[in-house]
Amino acid sequence: MYSRIIVPIAMDQLEHGEKVLERAKSLLDEGGEIILLNVVEDLNAYAQGYMIVDFPLEMMEASRGQARKTLTGLMDKHGIKGHVEIRIGGAASVINSFAEEAEGDLVIIASHRPGLIDYFIGSTASRVASHCKCAVLIDR
Repeated sequence: MYSRIIVPIAMDQLEHGEKVLERAKSLLDEGGEIILLNVVEDLNAYAQGYMIVDFPLEMMEASRGQARKTLTGLMDKHGIKGHVEIRIGGAASVINSFAEEAEGDLVIIASHRPGLIDYFIGSTASRVASHCKCAVLIDR
């Protein structure tokens, strides 16, 4: 099976994330680890120019802290051995680069039913599956 599974979880999809965690547990080797990853979307420089200087930084730090607390709680609730990573940037590119950096051997990512916009720009799960250097399992 797998010794290092990366599970990206979006804070607005926690219910689906819990389902994915159970799947990850069932695929994990004994002694393996699960890494819960949350990506806080970066505000682009153009948008930041219209805001109070410190507001975006404060907002990002608050988001990171809340995500860490929530994901740590999920790990405790499900009895998962591993750790939490919070990163800033574009979701798909951060997930792919983190999977390589962490030497993950599987990424399990939740996906929603595609809408019209996804056919034009692609979903995060689609971009992860297309570019990730390790195995990817997309859960619906």
